[in-house]
Amino acid sequence: MAPQRNSGAGAEAELPEHAGHYRLESRLGSGGMGVVHLARSTSGMKLAVKVVHSEFAKDPEFRGRFRQEVAAARRVSGAFTASVVDADPEAERPWMATLFIPGPTLADQVKRNGPMEAAQLRRLMAGLAEALRDIHRVGVVHRDLKPSNVLLAEDGPKVIDFGISRPKDSELRTETGKLIGTPPFMAPEQFRRPREVGPAADVFALGSVMVHAATGRGPFDSDSPYVVAYQVVHDEPDLTDVPESLAPLVLRCLSKEPEDRPTPDELMRELRSVAASYDTQAFIPAQRAGDLPVPEPAGEREEPQRPSRRRLPGRQAALAAAALLVVGGVVGSVQWLGGERAAPRSTSPGTTPAVLRAWEAKPLAKSGQVPQCSAGAGRLVCAQRGLVFALNPSDGTLLWRRSVDERTRNGPPVVSGGLVQPLTDERGRLEAFDPASGTTRWQRNMPAFNGMRLAGGTLLLTGADGTVTGVDSSSGETRWSRRLPGLSEPYFSSFPGDPLAYATRAVGGSGGSGTAVTAVDPATGTVRWEKRLKGDLESIGARDGSVFFRSVDAASETTKAVVRYTRRTDTSRRVALPVPRLDTLATVRGNVVLVLAGGGSLEAFDLDAGKRLWHLETAVSRGSAPVSDGDHVYFSAADGRLLAVDARSGRLVGQTRPRLAADSDRVAAALPEPVIADHHVYAGAPDGTVFAVDARNPSAW
Repeated sequence: MAPQRNSGAGAEAELPEHAGHYRLESRLGSGGMGVVHLARSTSGMKLAVKVVHSEFAKDPEFRGRFRQEVAAARRVSGAFTASVVDADPEAERPWMATLFIPGPTLADQVKRNGPMEAAQLRRLMAGLAEALRDIHRVGVVHRDLKPSNVLLAEDGPKVIDFGISRPKDSELRTETGKLIGTPPFMAPEQFRRPREVGPAADVFALGSVMVHAATGRGPFDSDSPYVVAYQVVHDEPDLTDVPESLAPLVLRCLSKEPEDRPTPDELMRELRSVAASYDTQAFIPAQRAGDLPVPEPAGEREEPQRPSRRRLPGRQAALAAAALLVVGGVVGSVQWLGGERAAPRSTSPGTTPAVLRAWEAKPLAKSGQVPQCSAGAGRLVCAQRGLVFALNPSDGTLLWRRSVDERTRNGPPVVSGGLVQPLTDERGRLEAFDPASGTTRWQRNMPAFNGMRLAGGTLLLTGADGTVTGVDSSSGETRWSRRLPGLSEPYFSSFPGDPLAYATRAVGGSGGSGTAVTAVDPATGTVRWEKRLKGDLESIGARDGSVFFRSVDAASETTKAVVRYTRRTDTSRRVALPVPRLDTLATVRGNVVLVLAGGGSLEAFDLDAGKRLWHLETAVSRGSAPVSDGDHVYFSAADGRLLAVDARSGRLVGQTRPRLAADSDRVAAALPEPVIADHHVYAGAPDGTVFAVDARNPSAW
């Protein structure tokens, strides 16, 4: 393949064919320091690859800055940035590859479509505040937040280009007398004392970005960067046309002194007062979405020309709107302190209101403990480590709570046999609770076991010697106990609505790798059927006599295909993934398999038609297993967001705000899947919150 050529102004005559082992397909954009290319990995994943201009590659100081950019970008990769996939700052032409995020920059969006509406502005400000919170948590100051460094992805804004970012522990410091940044979006201290710039400078830049998004110009505007610098340091910002509900908060961000500006956490709290739920429509207006240019996800870009400047009378006009910061919200909140029950509401447990009033409740404020829930017996039953509790699914009222051993396995309790069955530890202690009161209905001490699975009304316990014991979930009595033929130490999977439990084991032979599947009647322990299938398979669902699997590599890390085996016809159907996916979680709805991969790739495969229906890059770095009600697909993100995707088109249609633990930057090792019941979607978040939203209208979340 011949090198790519581009004769545009400022572009190098010949562009490289590869960066590392990534094939560069087209040029997305360029800036003073490098060119950004659309590229693909060997597996087909789309990437944005920034390649440094050759003249800068020869400059040791610039190489140091580029190494710093790579280090900063790696630190902050997550839900609000373009995740770094690979980089080589020591290459002849240094480069960095990030996940390709489709969507325009804020600069392009405003230039083409004009200022944003108030609801979009609230969502933008909340997303940027969350992004800065995460960036600052890992010790990085961006120092060049501006409209061209904000990508408007479908699931929210992403902050890119850490070219002049500075980790707090970096040995590279700004040279005395050298200003680095973009004047209209620089804080006063960046002009006065650039060596002392801290996180508050990014908050000032956020305020300037919000003025640009709301008006098409900056709060300080002039054709001369020197005049702009003077205005930033000495003048009041121009907030004309900034919505009154946001103007006081934007004005605080633009305070001259760093200590007078709000922190990102304070911004998020105040924005929740402005509006309890942010608009979740895409940033791109539908009538203009079709004619947008190819997005430029990770390069330096020129700022658009701004319209002529208008000035408001002064600070008083903006401060006059301060009272508007306190407005009533539509999201209810239930708080419990010291285990006391919240005041009951009129809605009885298990009833479904005609219009669901979204609610959130936080029964146990414990950092990093994500509540895991399931629905049954007119209750939402949940568990955190050391606690099991039940909520009224209509309004989040606490119905009962009780302590359990902290060594109890972390998983959602379920209702079976009319009782709440919490997952238990491996020492053999079993108990079941009354769903109405939380009192113990039965309790048993069993021999230690290595595996437990609830299938139908039976608890299947696998002992260390391979003995399987079936326990009646309604009474706690043993139904049967024995070794199963051909299964030395079986671990079972089971699925709602299917009467059988399934054990799989790897088998070899001249035909290559294979998987033996054993279907067991959990009530009696009878083996109903056995089948050997090709490949390394893991079961993900079952319905109407068919079992669904994902086909994985030997290490079970990469999913290559989805497979359906139908017992009635003794036939298999296999649909290969166009690109093998890492760290997948999958579920089945009807004959459609939904696969969410690490990095946020969500795909739907129709096993009847034998093809992929749709594919969506959500940019969620890590998510829960997806679930679906047929109309929408739901999954949780590591930052506590609940996302909804149209099950037919694969389009993102709604998402809630993030709910990260306030005192920790850790995320849970495993994320519980959302719960769907009676037109509601329930989810738990890292801050300990359990919340509910209306499944029928995700766009209103």
